[in-house]
Amino acid sequence: MPNKEGHRHFGNVRKLPSGRFQIRYPGPDGRMRNGAETYPTRPVALRALSIIEGQITRGEWVDPERGKVLLRDYADRWVTQRPNLRPRTVELYRMLLRNHITPYLGGVPLGKLSTAMVREWRAELLGKGRSVSTLAKAYRLLRAVLMTAVNEDNILPRNPCRIPGAGTESPAERPTLTVRQMYDLAGEMPDRLFAFVLLTAFASLRYGEVTALQRMDLDLVACTVRVRHAFVRRPSGELVYGPPKSKAGLRTVSIPSGLVPVLRRHLDEFVDAEATALVFTGPKGAPLKRTNFNELSGWKEAVARIGKPDLHFHDLRHSGNTWAAAAGVSTRDLMARMGHDSMNAALIYQHASTEADQAIASALDARLAEVQDGDDQAGDDPEDGPAGARVPVA
Repeated sequence: MPNKEGHRHFGNVRKLPSGRFQIRYPGPDGRMRNGAETYPTRPVALRALSIIEGQITRGEWVDPERGKVLLRDYADRWVTQRPNLRPRTVELYRMLLRNHITPYLGGVPLGKLSTAMVREWRAELLGKGRSVSTLAKAYRLLRAVLMTAVNEDNILPRNPCRIPGAGTESPAERPTLTVRQMYDLAGEMPDRLFAFVLLTAFASLRYGEVTALQRMDLDLVACTVRVRHAFVRRPSGELVYGPPKSKAGLRTVSIPSGLVPVLRRHLDEFVDAEATALVFTGPKGAPLKRTNFNELSGWKEAVARIGKPDLHFHDLRHSGNTWAAAAGVSTRDLMARMGHDSMNAALIYQHASTEADQAIASALDARLAEVQDGDDQAGDDPEDGPAGARVPVA
């Protein structure tokens, strides 16, 4: 109970010259703090002090001073200090903050953010024509930033991002090519990219992985591709040669034996003899940058000619993943082949079944043989070239 001077066991209450009452109390760190607001009577102030005491006892108290930091400043530091973010992820996060979050909520102190405010922000952007998919990404980023403020920095008592379904996106189904269509697409590409398209699809490789392959990574006797590196583009545009996207990305992938003649021809015609030579490069020998690939390869024209004008390069990997899944292997083995992380990433990385991976390659080999056999029967003319060489596909 307070004494005549307003003191009590936890904190104290004092009357201000204005006639209102202010509370003062020690935080969990022992530092004395003034209450964030004043109260009309002493009993009301004492009740507020009791509430704060209970919050500190239960570990639910948040420092009102820290809640004054602006969202824009906190989010910027969050991205900068977040460990293990890939350069492209950093670029995406900063774009979402710059274009969709900071202009609307950046000047709001963290402690003032509310679910109603977040709901209004989302509704305003939807009203301005922002796509549901883009807003779902922005919402998930905002939710992650504020979750750190709740769980790690003890700035907020709870996350104001509490809108059901706001972080969910339902992108359109991506197109999947058949093996026949993939061969047709490869045939529409420049000669030096014929094997590039096929290997990307049949080995389920990411763009950064396939462009970083070196001659030493292809074992054409064992029919495997070793993924050890990947090119990553920094926000500045600089290409960085480094490890794959995740630990699970370090992998050896079996490929159909039917691709071996195609790859041998490519290595003979377009790749330097050194073991470290890049397998796929531009016409002048430089790494294939994603930013100018469409123009360099004539991608838009090629996909239009096979009747798939909306096809993206990533759909090659998507198609390969779909074919691999049809081989009937387990989810664990399939994810190991694709280089995906999961809650059991370590288990996947260490115990992926080699036999299952070879089963995938064998199943793909049968499909590839059907296409190549059809080409051989359609072109017995000696001018068609040696078996496995690139041939026009009708």
